Order: sequence, then structure tokens, then C-alpha cells
Amino acid sequence: MKALLGIDLGTSATKTVLFDEQLRPLASASSEYPLHQPHNGWAEQDPQDWWKAAVETVNAVLQKSGVAAGDIAAVGISGQMHGLVMLDADGEVLRPSIIWCDQRTAAECVEITNLVGAGRMIEITANPALTGFTASKIMWVKKHQPEIYAKCRHILLPKDYLRYKLTGEFATEVSDASGMQLLDVPKRRWSEEVLTKLDIDPSLLAKVYESPEITGTVSGEAARATGLSVKTVVVGGAGDNAAAAVGTGVVTDGKAFTTIGTSGVVFAHTDNVTIDPQGRVHTFCCAVPGAWHVMGVTQAAGLSLKWFREQSCMDLNYRQIDDLAMAVPIGARRLLYLPYLMGERTPHLDADCRGVFFGLSGMHTRPDMLRAVMEGVAYSLRDCVEVLRGMGVQTSEMLACGGGGTSALWRQMLADLFNCDVRTATSQEGPALGVAILAGVGAGLFKSVPDACAELLRFNDPQPPVAANAKEYETYYGIYKTLYPALKENFAKLAAV
Repeated sequence: MKALLGIDLGTSATKTVLFDEQLRPLASASSEYPLHQPHNGWAEQDPQDWWKAAVETVNAVLQKSGVAAGDIAAVGISGQMHGLVMLDADGEVLRPSIIWCDQRTAAECVEITNLVGAGRMIEITANPALTGFTASKIMWVKKHQPEIYAKCRHILLPKDYLRYKLTGEFATEVSDASGMQLLDVPKRRWSEEVLTKLDIDPSLLAKVYESPEITGTVSGEAARATGLSVKTVVVGGAGDNAAAAVGTGVVTDGKAFTTIGTSGVVFAHTDNVTIDPQGRVHTFCCAVPGAWHVMGVTQAAGLSLKWFREQSCMDLNYRQIDDLAMAVPIGARRLLYLPYLMGERTPHLDADCRGVFFGLSGMHTRPDMLRAVMEGVAYSLRDCVEVLRGMGVQTSEMLACGGGGTSALWRQMLADLFNCDVRTATSQEGPALGVAILAGVGAGLFKSVPDACAELLRFNDPQPPVAANAKEYETYYGIYKTLYPALKENFAKLAAV
């Protein structure tokens, strides 16, 4: 028997899962680490904490499973995207990693846009200059910490730092590199034009691979630390959402998933590169060679329900919340909620907009407000779907993921609003499973990513849309769509007070 190892480097913890050749989990382990916020809006982590967590969890799954190191055919790594890891000539970390949620780089985004051009930036990198992405972080270090930048010889993403520690190789892959804003996304290679205009030396960047490609083998030093074999190969892996797509079988045209976690994501696979010229959604290379994905983001999806529960419903668990909301009719008795607690990404690109209850009256109760919050999140995710459809990206089936995906009520809302079947995968391993599949392809255990997913992944029965519900939701969604344009100017005025 051959086994496959998936390592998922998250923001709060690293989770490692060992699978057999049928993708059945044999053992798993997690290890947490801190997030540092030295200033308001900053977010940093120590890359060495990630390596310690990887070492700890790999050792743990080997011990729990009893699988011999020589039986592990390959390793795949998934990770939080956009983080900046800077190494010196000896491969030592120069400063803490500035991670994806750091917001210090607004001025650098303006600078990047001016240097490259707003339209040209979207044409090449498929996204406008954004504070969360890696390029603006590099520009910030260059400007504010020139002594560190002068010592930098290697720039890596978080998961690629783990790869370096495992193999000694400086490598990345297309899905994660897409989020750096230095990659020519249509051509799947570093952009000479962007690098020249930003004055970033291309020698600092790692070699770019496709996600299932072998990037190296476990080094002797890493084998001694982790218990792995020096014969085990390490493949490209994927950024967290691209890995989750593989783990849920979203690897062919027409397939998509919706995640309702703290934020919400609508992620669709496409065999053809498709870029929104307004930059409302992200287009990245996906983990399937020669294909891409388009992704819309709702900033406060599950966060909206969590916020309302913490303010008004701490006596209820989420199952009880579902039951209360289910007893309320569609439209929450003419109450609408805009889920803009943290501003909004898709489709508005507005950091100033804020949450709103619209239509609130003395007749409304706590269950009405709960229902309105859940519906408002679903309307926002429908906004994402509408942008994708406007780009020609069609979805015939939707997978539901994340904590909100466990809610039968929320899944039915999505089915009715998206007008397509919504189902869940039987496995809950997500990104770790996705990169294990990529590892299996790289090691020759599976013919291709789509073949492995079609043969080995299993799904629960779908929830189809209910025609009468869909018609009723359309009335409320039509009103919902008019609210942001009506409030946009006043959101800006309020932010300026």
C-alpha cells in the first residue's frame, strides 16, 4: 500500500492528514501558532512556527497510523495565500511574514497602480492592486525596511517556505503564485513587465511549477526532523482555495463551490482564462494544469451570523438558530440585511460600506432577524454568482463548504437563489485532501486530477432548488440589489465623519 500526505498551512494552525491510495484518511494532527499584530492593521507570523507545526504534525500522523515512511509516495502542501517570506543568502528568515490579512499597504497599492497602470495590472495579473496580495508587501519592505530588502535573496509564499524546509528547493506553483500580483496569469509565468516596472529582481522569485508537478524530494535533514523518507517526492501543491477545489471535485467546467466560513467564497472552475475588467472577482490559475478559476468574495458571510449570535443569541447553538430561522417565511417578513460588516469585495469593491437592516419594524422578532441575516449572506453570494455568469462562467452544480455549508437551511437558500443543485462532499478534509490528490498525480498513482476526483471522491445527495421558493426570493433579491447604490454616497460620508 502506498500512502499520500497532505499538509495544510492555515492562519491559525497547520493540519496534516495521511491518506491511503483510496483517499481514506488514516491519521490526522493539528498544531496551532500565534498571529502577531504589532500595529493596528498589521498581521504577521513567524515562518519558523509553521515549520515547527509541520514537523510536529507529520511525526504525529506517522506514529498514529503506523505507516512506514517508505510507504509514503508523495507529499502535497496547501497554504494560506499572499504571505511574504523573505530569506537571506543562507536561507534564513529575515523578518516575520506579512500575511494575507495585513492592511498596511494602501499607499503601495496606489504606487503599483500608477507604475503599471490600472487596466494593464488587471490584464496581466487578473486583479487590481490589493493590500492583501504579495506585491504591495514587497514594495512596503523595500520602502520602509531597505536594510532588510538589501539582504533578501529569496521571496517565498508560506507553503513554499515549508517546501524549502522539506526539500531545500526554492519553488512555487501557479495557483499560489497567482495571488502575488507578479504572475502573468493568462501565460502562467512571472511577468517581466510587472517586475521591471516595480523594480523587483526576478532572481528573488522561485521557479514556477504546475500544481501536480514534482518539485523535489525530502532532504536528509528534513527526513531526520519529520520521520519521512528521502525517497518521498514533494509536488507543487496549491493555495488554500485551489486545494479545497480539488478536495471537493471542482476540477472541470460547470463545477463550483460556495464556502460560508468567516468570509464567503464562490469559486468556479473554467478551462478558459476569463478576467473581469472591473476587478470585482479574482481570476487565478487553478491546480488543474492548463485551467483557471474565478472567485468572488463576500467579506462577512459566517461572520455576520456569528456577530448577531454574539450580540443577541448566545443562549442558542447554531442548530437551534437554523430551527428558528426555518420557521420564518422567505423574506423574513419584509426585512432585508446587507452583510457589509467589514466593507465588501464582490461586487462593490467598497471598504466604506457597512451592515444594514432594512425594513425593520416593531413587529420583527429575533427569529426574523436571524432569517434576514442568513438571507442577506445568500443574496451577497448570489451577487458573486451574477458577476461570474456575466463573465460567461456557468455553473450546473454547486458544492457547499465551510461551517455554513453544514446548515441545510443555508444550502437550500443557495440552491433556490443560484437555481442549481447544491450538495456536500462526504469528506471534510478539504485542502489537505486536495493536495494529497495532487501528490498522487505527481507520484503516478492517479492519471490526472479530474480522473482521481471522478473515481475516488464521494458526495451526499443534492438539494435541488424549489421553484416556488426561487420565484419568491427573486422579488426580495431585486430589492436587495437596489440598496447598495442608494446608500453608497452616504456610506462614504459616514466613513469621512
